[in-house]
Amino acid sequence: MADSPRTSVLFVCVHNAGRSQMAAAWLTHISQGRIDVRSAGTLPADQINPRAVEAMREVGIDLASRTPQVLTRDAVQASDYVITMGCGDTCPVFPGKTYLDWQLDDPAGQDLSFVRRVRDDIKERVEGLIAEIDLRHVSPGLSRC
Repeated sequence: MADSPRTSVLFVCVHNAGRSQMAAAWLTHISQGRIDVRSAGTLPADQINPRAVEAMREVGIDLASRTPQVLTRDAVQASDYVITMGCGDTCPVFPGKTYLDWQLDDPAGQDLSFVRRVRDDIKERVEGLIAEIDLRHVSPGLSRC
């Protein structure tokens, strides 16, 4: 029996320097690599938000070597889920994709305690996303409008 294709998720935020990077790191970490994960931004920054790097390091996840990436149509087309981070981003729309918008506070310019709250909120949402993906894998006939 052939393996079914892995689910792929794209996290999008304007600068791809905070929320989308933390979400991608959480999903990669929690799913233990069984989900393909991407992140990108419409206007990527030069580097990851240093406070996001510090907050994720506190939970054992290293973002220091990551760099913000530009959003491409190919990245959207290659993803099963496209999740924007409450940034007002617009993404190309392709049939058969699941588009979600997670309303999250922006950690840019905030202190570490604020970034920790955003980090923890993202973790909870990622855990819910994994549960949804697992449910779809078990019950492929279910769909979300």
